[in-house]
Amino acid sequence: MTGSFAKEAVRYDEGLRSYMLAVFNYMAIALGITGLIAFLVGSVPALTQLFIMSPLRWVFMFAPLVMIFFIMPRIFSYSLQGAQISFWVFAGLMGVSLGSIFLVYTQASIASTFFITASVFGAMSLYGYTTKKDLTSWGSFLMMGLIGIIIASIVNIFLGSAPLQFVISFLGVIVFVGLTAYDTQRIKDVYYQIAGSNAEIASKVAIYGALNLYMDFINLFIQLLYFFGDRR
Repeated sequence: MTGSFAKEAVRYDEGLRSYMLAVFNYMAIALGITGLIAFLVGSVPALTQLFIMSPLRWVFMFAPLVMIFFIMPRIFSYSLQGAQISFWVFAGLMGVSLGSIFLVYTQASIASTFFITASVFGAMSLYGYTTKKDLTSWGSFLMMGLIGIIIASIVNIFLGSAPLQFVISFLGVIVFVGLTAYDTQRIKDVYYQIAGSNAEIASKVAIYGALNLYMDFINLFIQLLYFFGDRR
């Protein structure tokens, strides 16, 4: 009997590792798509003119927000291929909307901020994965902070206030550092609910988890860029 429990525990641990690896693989691919498209949009004059200098910039600025609120929550009603394509399209749109950072900041500071973000993200994600502390209580506080940051960021698009941007970025770093740990633990806990499910359901759950961590990473990067980015 003891041997049976041990084998089951080993099988469960292997399944959890495979599931979390899928989550981070999806996230890494999405970040790669976003980074490549952002670089092209910010570096190729024709693309810069089309997506940043023309009125189309407003469409691509708000398109990711529309997708995150109206399309991605329906991800479980899509086929697995549809869910994957939706995620890649979303990552691509994010890349277009982020292309302007290559016009504002030097490439060296963008690269260094990316590695700073990766280090902070990795540390907090590891904490969320390994800690025995229940981080559920963080959820409501962090979500209220996130909503406040979104509203303030939209308002500041039109105000262009430097002091307000400083406050947004400072609070944003705190919120997205916390969300990284919180979401990682939540994604890990979801595995308890889907263990034994078919591969398609597990893959959709992994995509949804990757979306959450991807957003944490991108937003943490944007907030840190305000502090560490060197303007041209």
